[in-house]
Amino acid sequence: MAILRGSAILLASLPLAAAAAAPTGVVEVRIEKLRNLRGEVHLCLTADAKAFPDCKKDPRAFVRTLPAGQAAIVRFDGVAPGEYAVALFHDENSNKKLDTFLAIPREGFGFSRNPPVRFGPPTFGQARFAVGAGIARLTVRMQYVL
Repeated sequence: MAILRGSAILLASLPLAAAAAAPTGVVEVRIEKLRNLRGEVHLCLTADAKAFPDCKKDPRAFVRTLPAGQAAIVRFDGVAPGEYAVALFHDENSNKKLDTFLAIPREGFGFSRNPPVRFGPPTFGQARFAVGAGIARLTVRMQYVL
């Protein structure tokens, strides 16, 4: 009888433990059309529309910096389900910022869903995509203006 009681208690506690561990997803970003393999690629993944596109105001943002030669596919693990957007830039001279000339980017940039870029970055809504419990795969094509 003691074994049955102990097993019943153990089995009754399993749903609570499973509920406590919320499912997470993976975001896999394939980067296309890098102009060259010099420097670094900086990426950020945010669910906060107010923090897009640089993620500085989002302490929960996922941020990665990789050598350009290793940035073909970037993976973000442990992403809670929700709506997110990705922004990235190709920091060819590795100075940790997007260089501009008269407010025009001199280095490459890209966004999830590849929205058209005219006068400034796209909105969060234009770059937004859904993340669930599985793998969200997206392709970002780099854009170079100068």
